[in-house]
Amino acid sequence: MKQEMENGSGYCEDAVSGGRMVQTEEKINFGMITHQTVTKICNTKKLVAVNGQYPGPDLHVNEGDRLVIRVNNFVKSNVTLHWHGIRQLRNGWADGPSYITQCPIQRGGSYTYNFTIVNQRGTLWWHAHISFLRATVYGALIIHPKVNAHVPFPMPQSEVLLLIGEWWNADVEMVFNEAVASGVAPNLSDAFTINGQPGPLYNCSAEDTFTVTIKQGKSYLLRIINAALNAEMFFGIANHKLTVVEVDALYTQPIKTSAIVIAPGQTTTVLLHANQIRGQFYAAAHAYASGQGVPFNPTTTTAIFRYEDHSGFDPILPDLPQSNDTGFASGFDGRLRSLVTPEYPIKVPKKIHRRFLFTVGLAVKACQPNRTCAGPSGGRFAASINNVSFVAPTIALLQAHFFKIRGVFTTDFPSKPPFHFNFTGKAPKNLHPTEGTEATVIAYGDAVQIVFQDTSILATENHPLHLHGYNFFVVGRGFGNFKSSDESKFNLVDPPERNTIGVPVGGWAAIRFNADNPGIWFTHCHLDLHSTVGLETALLVQNGRGPLESLQPPPDDLPPC
Repeated sequence: MKQEMENGSGYCEDAVSGGRMVQTEEKINFGMITHQTVTKICNTKKLVAVNGQYPGPDLHVNEGDRLVIRVNNFVKSNVTLHWHGIRQLRNGWADGPSYITQCPIQRGGSYTYNFTIVNQRGTLWWHAHISFLRATVYGALIIHPKVNAHVPFPMPQSEVLLLIGEWWNADVEMVFNEAVASGVAPNLSDAFTINGQPGPLYNCSAEDTFTVTIKQGKSYLLRIINAALNAEMFFGIANHKLTVVEVDALYTQPIKTSAIVIAPGQTTTVLLHANQIRGQFYAAAHAYASGQGVPFNPTTTTAIFRYEDHSGFDPILPDLPQSNDTGFASGFDGRLRSLVTPEYPIKVPKKIHRRFLFTVGLAVKACQPNRTCAGPSGGRFAASINNVSFVAPTIALLQAHFFKIRGVFTTDFPSKPPFHFNFTGKAPKNLHPTEGTEATVIAYGDAVQIVFQDTSILATENHPLHLHGYNFFVVGRGFGNFKSSDESKFNLVDPPERNTIGVPVGGWAAIRFNADNPGIWFTHCHLDLHSTVGLETALLVQNGRGPLESLQPPPDDLPPC
């Protein structure tokens, strides 16, 4: 479906997004959370959806817009929505992670997310932030630049939105609940999707294929979003090169590539030049499985890019990297650089006030008394940061902080692991994590450095870490154990800026940011099978001086706990 842009801004004449366009408005009666019956890969089920759409509606807005989005919950499941990548300056109440910045919207309840887009433009997205509901409750959030704003790449003919997702034949909440009850990792998905369609490589799916017609010689802006629950993905288009111009709604120096790697939570915007004369070409995505011996879904989802002259041509598959090609994944991420221009300057923190070393990885918890668990060694599958497995509270952390409610969380989260070992070598035995609801306190204005270090407990794996409320600079990354001497090799000139970073398998990633946004900000792995078993923590950024450096009061309709 093509739809003309009516708001006088944006990159191009029209946008192709599978027919889910919501025109820019200040007030949007967006969130009718209901059940919808959907059939995919020979299977029909009832799922939770927004406005009866799977995936949910796309929001096209302009930089500087104020969004007032009312969400009404008509299903039995508790719901929250997160606006992934929106900084929510001084306004954590609109951020959305359940029991972190708000308690969930209960059945029959409603909540209005009220926020302004400040100095951001590009490809972001929104999704549910509770249980496994984001498997079906998600959509794009496209921020068009201001009218006459300089765009640092050639104007494309058109835009194409590509949301990569995952499909389970079973009810995703049952998948989640069964995993929690048994202590094992959740069942793998049955398919991947592009714009909700699995593509013809799956059973019963010849008609369930996203297709777009392109013209020879024209260029197209592809907005690629990885909304998959538990899979990092390789993506490419047969016989075509991609030019990366933006990641996580932040402009990059252009890089040409045959494929990209994209983690859950990340967005990548690329230019595609239609350089073929005729034919049909698959856009395909399959999992990047970084963990040795870790089960993964080996299937491939496809969409079709079809030239006007395609009669008699069968679609061609791209030559994607192998599922275990860590070399390609690391090389791609290592090539990314921020675009540093007078219009789009960057300010990388040089003098650091707070340094943190956060070990991230899998773990095993002991089985509860009088219970039988099916996880590793008869325990429960778990995950942790600095050997602390996060326990969700029953009162939202931000509410407890603002109203000074005692006993909800502590502020003693360790700044480094409790003891050192060869993090990426042979793991110690019986290294069980502690459990806690702990936050790290950071003064307003501090320059912060966090090194995320993968560990080999159970298995090394690439962990996509997302920091709410902030963008950050990825100043360094490498394999093995981080050493203080690695700081001398940090890129402080043009490091990529992101909101979600894939920590290399068996390696580390270093980020820096200025703590200029007061509130409580969730930090977690964006593989939901890891975050839901404890690979989470929170940063409490204190108020600065005066109201413009302080957290705003909560709205009147904040959901009760």
